[in-house]
Amino acid sequence: MTAHSGRHFLQIPGPTNVPDRVLRAIAQPTIDHRGPEFADLAKDLLQRVRPVFGTSGPVVIYPSSGTAAWEAALVNTLSPGDRVLAFETGHFATLWRQMAERLGLEVEFVPGDWRHGVDPAAVAEHLNTDTAHRISAVMVVHNETSTGVTSQIPEIRAAIDEAEHPALLLVDTISSLGSIDYRHEEWGVDVTVGCSQKGLMLPPGLGFNAISEKALTASRTAKLPRSYFEWSAILDANEQGFFPYTPATNLLYGLREACLMLEEEGLANVFARHDRHAAATRAAVRGWGLEVLCADEREYSSSLTAVLVGGAHDADKVRRIILDRFDMSLGTGLGKLAGRVFRIGHLGDFNDLTLAGTLAGVQMGLELSGVTVDPGGLQDALEVLRGE
Repeated sequence: MTAHSGRHFLQIPGPTNVPDRVLRAIAQPTIDHRGPEFADLAKDLLQRVRPVFGTSGPVVIYPSSGTAAWEAALVNTLSPGDRVLAFETGHFATLWRQMAERLGLEVEFVPGDWRHGVDPAAVAEHLNTDTAHRISAVMVVHNETSTGVTSQIPEIRAAIDEAEHPALLLVDTISSLGSIDYRHEEWGVDVTVGCSQKGLMLPPGLGFNAISEKALTASRTAKLPRSYFEWSAILDANEQGFFPYTPATNLLYGLREACLMLEEEGLANVFARHDRHAAATRAAVRGWGLEVLCADEREYSSSLTAVLVGGAHDADKVRRIILDRFDMSLGTGLGKLAGRVFRIGHLGDFNDLTLAGTLAGVQMGLELSGVTVDPGGLQDALEVLRGE
């Protein structure tokens, strides 16, 4: 490994670069999590985080990964033997399915090609045939981090409603929250799963469940075993600004600062910025003569772009050369995409010049790896950034 000066380019789709403001907030002295100063922090934070999810309802915060927040969504709403409808949109959708099965749920898993999101027509088909209403929940990954494909949640909600089906809608926003337009309440989502280390610009360590009233009602009769993840105990403690366990105090300082940054920029502007950077990245990929993995332009992700290198080229070799020569980390291909794609993360604390540098590093790395590319790809991206 070559020694490098300057700052490392962390362009994986999460964890993302943590802004200096957030780092400074996290570096504050730890306080008593049973004292009045902490209660003030928590009460303020629990209100500030709601708009990020697009909800006026409760958001539960766990000292955990996003994977734990997946589990919390399932165990608080479902019972052993319940059937859930899930879709093979990529690696993480597959992992969520495996978790559901390990928890004793029956999963109706709709196969996919990892290049498309959830088909609302397939949702309608499966729910319309479920006349006995055995399906208790529909599980959807909003933005599949392994593929750069974003499913259309409003259309999925419409399909559930048109089928007049009572199933809960559980949505993973791990790589879309704070980066792609998302509206928990307006779109009729029952549990939204999130985490701290992507669009929220924090280190790993916080998991989230935004909860609808319907989900809260379901939790009162759900029988999957739970203790640490129990919503009711957390919500009761939150009323007074506390938690029923030791919270990640310093990460909560950071979360408050991240929420302030999102408020200052304005969520609409945050989403527009991510859209622009994603469009510029796709322009570069096409300009190079390569292919974006996502096959439907309506489902392009604004958080990341997965790039097919094609031919006999090894995407991991490209990543290794870019890391060694330019000190930049790109996302690897996961599951059946291993060696076939690399992923460019363009989410979180990110601006035009950071993206320009990222794409310049990718272009040079592709050339050094022996991948034939048109060097005009970078220029195509710059034209998007200039607004031409």
